[in-house]
Amino acid sequence: MVVRTVPGEASVALSDTGAKLFAPSAARNLDAIADLLAQIATAPEHSHTRRPRALEIASGTGQHMIGFARRCAHLDWQPTDVDPARLSSIDAYVADSGCRNVAAALQLDATEAPWPANIGTFELIVLSNLLHLISIPEAKSLIRNAADHLAPGGQFLIYGPFQRGGELTSDGDRAFHAKLTAHDPEVGYKDDFDVMDWLQASGLEMRNVVEMPANNLALVARR
Repeated sequence: MVVRTVPGEASVALSDTGAKLFAPSAARNLDAIADLLAQIATAPEHSHTRRPRALEIASGTGQHMIGFARRCAHLDWQPTDVDPARLSSIDAYVADSGCRNVAAALQLDATEAPWPANIGTFELIVLSNLLHLISIPEAKSLIRNAADHLAPGGQFLIYGPFQRGGELTSDGDRAFHAKLTAHDPEVGYKDDFDVMDWLQASGLEMRNVVEMPANNLALVARR
């Protein structure tokens, strides 16, 4: 993935205690995403040969990871990020949380193919607030890679701001998209129908489109 810079307000991570970073946006949207995950990632009715696994792409500070791991404690979670500082923050949050179902953070550029073979497959993959910060080719590559690492019946949840049928539907979204594209013309809000097409082209079936707070969407697809 090309190393991109974004406007300051697009990816805020403030210093907290020790190695921890704090993202105000992650604190705001954590509960809504965790509530949805708890609905779609239900505990299996029958025993598996292994515990079901979940992957978070671009885990950021680690705030989401702890919330997700607590709400979906039947899953073994694998956090990832490309940024060493954020990997350290994730591990610090996990250590302080006492969560025992979260692995050490893994450095992963999810847009690069192929992913390491030993990463394995997952019953759930989660991506939050990244597609608008990367290019269309990078977004397509990320989706193909994630689809390749979903177990049969596994689900892929993508959360974030989107164009709706080619339109930006709020003043805030129009202003934010304009800032992003002025800073880097290759990034910006992706169209919801385009992303659904990319998911289906990667062999996934659309399961649901969920309206989320602050004019965000959650797209849920299944292998």
